[in-house]
Amino acid sequence: MKRSTYFDYIEEKLMILSYRIKTRGKLNILNLNIHSEVFYTQLLNLLFDYSFVNLNALKQNAQGIDLIDRLNKVIVQVSSTCTKQKIEHSLSKLDTTTYLGYRYLFVALTGDGKELRSKMYPTIQGIEFTPLSDIYDVKSIVNIVLNLPLSKQKKLYNFINEELGPGADIIKIDSNLTEIITILSKEDLAIPYESPEINSFEIERKIEYNDLVSSASTIDDYKIFYSKINEKYTEFDKLGTNKSFSVLMTIRKLYTNLCKENDSSGQEIFFQVIDNLIELIIKSKNYNGIPYEEIELCASILVVDAFIKCKIFENPEGYNYVTT
Repeated sequence: MKRSTYFDYIEEKLMILSYRIKTRGKLNILNLNIHSEVFYTQLLNLLFDYSFVNLNALKQNAQGIDLIDRLNKVIVQVSSTCTKQKIEHSLSKLDTTTYLGYRYLFVALTGDGKELRSKMYPTIQGIEFTPLSDIYDVKSIVNIVLNLPLSKQKKLYNFINEELGPGADIIKIDSNLTEIITILSKEDLAIPYESPEINSFEIERKIEYNDLVSSASTIDDYKIFYSKINEKYTEFDKLGTNKSFSVLMTIRKLYTNLCKENDSSGQEIFFQVIDNLIELIIKSKNYNGIPYEEIELCASILVVDAFIKCKIFENPEGYNYVTT
């Protein structure tokens, strides 16, 4: 079914872009934020039939907004910071004389805007802003895409395909995971031996227990590869190479070291484990030039798998999980 093909592709690409913006933001690499303003200009035009232009291209560092449609009198703030304070700050910078009679939209590149839609905000005289309908995040945009006519989905699909490239190739991902597992298995592991745990558990409960709410979407996105990783580990372990243990212990060591080295929150540590795993792969003498985007994807899959297998983060007290 074409509708399913278009939607799955669009949803995947927008989610991955959001994740990359969030991850790079933690490293203070902000070039994707700039490019995303241009990308979302065209995306919103296709999605809502608007005529937005990037105001920053006309007027550097425009106060409070990034996009403007003068024909339909709509202004937009596009931000990687999804907080009430960010919206209030943006509203406070608006020039009520210039934008009198305009509608204000807030588009979050990362994060969940659900709670923000129920908050109260200062009224800006002459500017329309209804939080319930005027705050967008990736999830709400994807939900709109789901219900679009097929012809419009196709236009979005073609646009995103040109901007962000073809969909994930499962065969390529599988091959890269194999290579990454091989790389990690050859690393020197200076930690005691212990049997790997291949377990299933209530993921949501563990997320809440470790206060990983902001990481939940990433875990949810990549947990679908759990069986694929198990399949690959099983293939290697049948040959006696025990690569599953090596990879899981590498990730566990990264996590343990991060817990010892700083007082970061669980959510920060979760993404730091992914970042440090990427760095470890790239610096390895076995690294063979896999593109960064693919390493980032595969590293995320491996870390989520380690989370599911109870190698990183604590299990809730008294928790009984089922061996699979």
